[in-house]
Amino acid sequence: MAHRIGILSDTHGVLYPSAAKLLHSCEVILHCGDFGTPQVLENLRAIAPVYAVRGNIDTGREFDDIPKTRSFNLFGVRVFLIHNQKLIRENLCDHDLIICGHTHKYEYVNKNGQFWLNPGSCGKKRFFLPVTMAVMAVQEDGSFQIEKIELEKIELEKTASETALQSQPAFPKDIRQVVIRVMKETEKGRAVDAIAQSCGISTELAEQICRLYLTHPGVSADGILGKMGL
Repeated sequence: MAHRIGILSDTHGVLYPSAAKLLHSCEVILHCGDFGTPQVLENLRAIAPVYAVRGNIDTGREFDDIPKTRSFNLFGVRVFLIHNQKLIRENLCDHDLIICGHTHKYEYVNKNGQFWLNPGSCGKKRFFLPVTMAVMAVQEDGSFQIEKIELEKIELEKTASETALQSQPAFPKDIRQVVIRVMKETEKGRAVDAIAQSCGISTELAEQICRLYLTHPGVSADGILGKMGL
């Protein structure tokens, strides 16, 4: 019988019931950081053993015992775990699977026999990006398969209503001009809340644009739109 491993990232304070239900069928859980709150980590640990790394928003003392990288053997698969792929400094030639998060975009590629996985974001839905995670099935011989899981829209809407999450407002008609304006306001060092109010957009949208601009030096407005999936 295959070993089932649940893989998720960027929960940002949310653990959806549909995700938790799926994880109950797994022996182990891997989380690539940006838990958002310690409660998410506690909830995951109550389901199954957790291998986790710290994300860029996991700054509280509750996350001090969570490393930034992890390397381990899981049912015969050599795994490397990190939040942001761009921060990899190790030589990973002896690893079978490298897992990272941060971008909120699901990706699974084979690079010369070595597999790289980003399970996407399993937290609040952002823009047009789906809410995703993955399940890995490892056979007794160490071979493995990865299944992409996209949480059902109905479940997300139901959970958002039950937890009083604020729904994502419609995009401004000319989102590119909004991005340019946010970039300029960010350069002035203005706070996210002030930028959101000045540009007439939600704080969440302003925060996302600011984060992409600050974490990707030299990025253009079109580059930010591309990273947002627009």
